[in-house]
Amino acid sequence: MDIRSLRYFIAAYEGGSISAAARRCHVAQPSISTALAQLEERLGTPLFERHRRGITPTEEGHRLYPLARQVSEDLNAIGRLFRTPAPATPVRLGLMRSLGANRMTALLKEYIGQGDNLALTLVNPEERCDARIIGEQDLAPGEAFQPIWHDSYLLALPGGHPLGLKPTVPLSDLDGLPFIWRQPCAAMEQLASALSDAGVRCQVRARLRTIEYTLGLVAAGVGASLVPAWPEILSHADVQCRPLGGLDIRQTVGVAYPARQAMPALEPLLQLGRQAWESAGTA
Repeated sequence: MDIRSLRYFIAAYEGGSISAAARRCHVAQPSISTALAQLEERLGTPLFERHRRGITPTEEGHRLYPLARQVSEDLNAIGRLFRTPAPATPVRLGLMRSLGANRMTALLKEYIGQGDNLALTLVNPEERCDARIIGEQDLAPGEAFQPIWHDSYLLALPGGHPLGLKPTVPLSDLDGLPFIWRQPCAAMEQLASALSDAGVRCQVRARLRTIEYTLGLVAAGVGASLVPAWPEILSHADVQCRPLGGLDIRQTVGVAYPARQAMPALEPLLQLGRQAWESAGTA
């Protein structure tokens, strides 16, 4: 069993398709398919179910994944241990609020792992920085933009709320509705404009900055809110999400960087952004 096959397996598992794994590993799709078939033959069990929309890990695939990750990380650690130390490259990365802890943690982990001895400092996007992960609407003159994620927004309601019985909630039903408001947030600004145009006023019960805290108050029954349709939110046991009638709020999030003088240390981050954008089928 070779490490290359395990790394191809990890890329396929995390990317959800052979094509995504090929883009991530910079090889042709047949190379991924062959390596996975050889790994399955070596282990004597299928690791993925193949279908038109991609691949789905089998139970054995789920069992192998954490072991494969550990082996890969251990080998990377050994390589770093015996590598001649080089001066760290400082990178200041500005992060907008409400990026989503799960996906942001995964992205930064990949970036640090692929970067060459990075000294990463995270700051607010308004501060001096080498690049920013922001909504496309906040792009400044002279900045280029690499999209990463495309977020759509839904109305989040406490579990068991009567409005949850409706497949789509009209804006008029928000009149007088207890609401958790987040700011600064471009999506909430769009909602505020739509409510004003419709002559609707909700009851603001709290003003917060983070989605995580907002979601907790929604789950506690304090009020409703507007949230991105992330998997961890849609699967929340105490929150039900519904689209708003006649209002389609979306936001593209990505890396903003100097168009003329992007530092080389940003290239792994930009490449990860391209892979994520292509894997989501939004390219």
